[in-house]
Order: sequence, then structure tokens, then C-alpha cells
Amino acid sequence: MTASENRIRFFVTDAHPCSYLPDEQASTLFIDPEHQVDGALYSQLSRNGFRRSGAHIYRPHCGSCNACIPIRTIAAEFTPNRRMRRIAKRNNDLQIVMRPNVDRDEHYNLYERYINLRHHNGDMFPPSRDQFDSFLSSEWGVTHFIEYRLDGKLIAASVTDIMDDGLSAIYTYFEPDHEQRSLGVFAITTQLQMCVDMGLPYVYLGYWIKACQKMAYKIDYRPCEVRVNENWTRLN
Repeated sequence: MTASENRIRFFVTDAHPCSYLPDEQASTLFIDPEHQVDGALYSQLSRNGFRRSGAHIYRPHCGSCNACIPIRTIAAEFTPNRRMRRIAKRNNDLQIVMRPNVDRDEHYNLYERYINLRHHNGDMFPPSRDQFDSFLSSEWGVTHFIEYRLDGKLIAASVTDIMDDGLSAIYTYFEPDHEQRSLGVFAITTQLQMCVDMGLPYVYLGYWIKACQKMAYKIDYRPCEVRVNENWTRLN
């Protein structure tokens, strides 16, 4: 850890069943929620493998299990594969805008429908307005919403954090009726292009878990770097 991180108090949760690997126990390292966080510190923590959920900054701390591997894509060198190019073409009729503030009612309605229809067996079900606000928003001025609209109607949104070395892709929710558009894939490639346009090197994708199907896809966005033994290593 850096000198700045050494001045932060950390807390570790008790072991509990892992959400991603059914035979594993998980625990999480959180920074002190009372610690003053700004964009610079948040960026530094992200480079050191931390992630955020709402205002809570954390990383896995699971003893003998090291399956959760921080991953980031090198934006300027990313080349979409054939499937990603087809998806982009399929969505070229969408209007895309990044905003620091949005109509929360409009966004919550979309989020609620997404969770109810796509993740009714997940940790975030049932959705609530408090959950939406606390999970997606941070308190240190880095969070933006990327809106995807079809003829003016909001059909998808990506929550992304602007850091000093890239974008952190926090979450994407979309209209389940437009499943054929593969909006989750399109959201990541859109953030990669925005990163290039902003002159930032990386899109942080959270944790790659090879043995978990819903987390394994992140390795498809190459070239990327994974953080192992406190160092970032490139994968072509």
C-alpha cells in the first residue's frame, strides 16, 4: 500500500458464502467510511485493486482464495472483435450522452424493471429507490451517467466514474425488451471509445473471475491488464 493508504483505517467483514463461487467463503476489506475521500484518493485506490459500491470502497480479502482479479482494458489499443462490431452496428440508431446529473425518476423506473426481470434471483432483488441511490452514487463528484436513448426514450444507462487515469465501469442497466441489442456489451465498448476521446488510458472493469460465467466475460476486452501480486500485468 502507498503512504496515503497507510493512513486509512481498514475493516474486514466476517466470512460469508461467496456470491460468485458456491463452494467458497468470502470476506471483504473496506476503507473506513468516515475517511475523507476525494477523486485523487479514489483513483489511487482503484489502481491498487479497490472498487466501490455506493460510497463504500472495498476489495476482496478472502484468505486462501484469490479468484477475484482486478482487470482494466487499455482503451487506445482496444480493437472490437467481429461480434462487438455487429453489436455496434445494431445500435447505431441510439443517441448517447454522458451526464453528471439525470432525472432520477426516469432512471429508477428503468433500473427497477431491469432488476425485476433480469436479476430477480440476485443480491439486488427486490429493487428499491434507496438501494438505487446508495449503490450507484458516490459522494466525491466523479460519477456520471451515460444515457442511451432510442427516439428520445431511455433504454439503457451506464454508471461510470471519471478517474485521473480512466473510467471505472460501475454498472449498466437496460430495457429487457431490447435484449437483442446486447446493450451490456455495447456499453463497455462505448466507454472504451469515450476513454480514448478523453485522453484517458484505461477502463476499469472491476473483478475478473475465471470460474464464474457472469464475471469471466471481462477478459474479452483486450488488450487488458490484470493485477496480480500487487502489480499490473498485460494480457494481449
